[in-house]
Amino acid sequence: MNAIWKPTALQLKKRRRNRQLLSLAVVLVLACLSWVFLGSDSSSPRTVESDQPLQEKVATATEQPSLPVSDHIFKRTIEQGDNLSAIFDDAKINQTILFQILAADESLLALDILRPGNILTFTLDQETRQLEKMELFIHPAHQVVYHRIDENSFDYNDIVLPGTWEPQILSGEIVGSFYQSAIAIGLSEQETGNITYLFKNKVNFSRDIRAGDHFQVVRSLQLVDGKLTGQSHIEAVRIFSRQQHYNAFLFEDGNYYDDRGESLGRAFQRYPFKGHHRVSSPYNLARLHPITKRISPHKGVDFAMSVGTPVYATGDGIVTRVKNHRFAGKYIEIQHEGRYLTRYLHLSRITVKRGQKVQRGERIALSGNTGRSTGPHLHYELHVKGQAVNPLKAKIPMAASIPKEKFEAFQQKTAELTSFMENNDFDLIGS
Repeated sequence: MNAIWKPTALQLKKRRRNRQLLSLAVVLVLACLSWVFLGSDSSSPRTVESDQPLQEKVATATEQPSLPVSDHIFKRTIEQGDNLSAIFDDAKINQTILFQILAADESLLALDILRPGNILTFTLDQETRQLEKMELFIHPAHQVVYHRIDENSFDYNDIVLPGTWEPQILSGEIVGSFYQSAIAIGLSEQETGNITYLFKNKVNFSRDIRAGDHFQVVRSLQLVDGKLTGQSHIEAVRIFSRQQHYNAFLFEDGNYYDDRGESLGRAFQRYPFKGHHRVSSPYNLARLHPITKRISPHKGVDFAMSVGTPVYATGDGIVTRVKNHRFAGKYIEIQHEGRYLTRYLHLSRITVKRGQKVQRGERIALSGNTGRSTGPHLHYELHVKGQAVNPLKAKIPMAASIPKEKFEAFQQKTAELTSFMENNDFDLIGS
């Protein structure tokens, strides 16, 4: 007679575990079926469904900020994270067309720093569906229109409206830090940073400025057709601390001075290098481009120099762009005090970072031959009030104080600004 088989304790434990797993699986299957056929538990939050078809809901959730104007015109508002390549793909416009527009934009570089809120408008040929025009709306006073001139190239019109400038007085008391107090009265982060940088050699804001101190700012705001464009510049600043008063007045040369006519910033230097380098291509708004063989503006000066030549900042400022452009190559942009901006193109190496503060004469890069170039050189640009000027002839602040022949005009200007601050209350334009 065979012996009766009895499972061991280990086998019994395995059986119990398998039954538990099987039970759990059944429960999960039943739960899923219940959810599918009956909906989620009534105690859970539920979404109220609409009559909108599922396809429309998906399109609404994933659509880009584009607005068709007609069957051949549509607009695209730039959002954070957007880039031109993806925008052109979304518009079903060939990347070759994008490169043609970027080539036209080389002397302007407006498309290299698109910001949220900028608007691109694309106009296609109604028959060929080829892009004929692209408009960049930067703000109401500045637009750029890129238009086709032949099968393989575009040109642009840079439209800058002067608008009108209205002065505004902002005044406040120090509560916490100067930065917090300036933001609280309506100054932007950039304006506040510009003021602290302006007084960098005069005021230690963490030590010299205390709670209860006062300050006044005269700011000019630009309007087009009675509407603010978002553009502004600081005309004057007065800070009243318990120890001392500090003043800054913007003069006609674009530099800031105290009430005695002494410059608050160091003077500019004319050239962004040491020694002598030949001008290989001068500033010329009607230059024949050496590569494209078309008439196109050359908004800077080219200096012939071997690759690796040190390049220096021509004035104190803050690095606002460090880019590698398909046509301009590696380049740097520096925002200086007042209304000055400089650019350095076709570099081989960049030694500064975006947001870094630099001083006049500080090495920022090495010259090169990057981008679209016929040979090693440095392309240098100077912009005043947002417009490129001839850097070899433009009036720039070269002295540490107001020249004697200009001092009377400066005194008249400061007297007008001071009277304006003393006789006007805090006033917001457009409020």
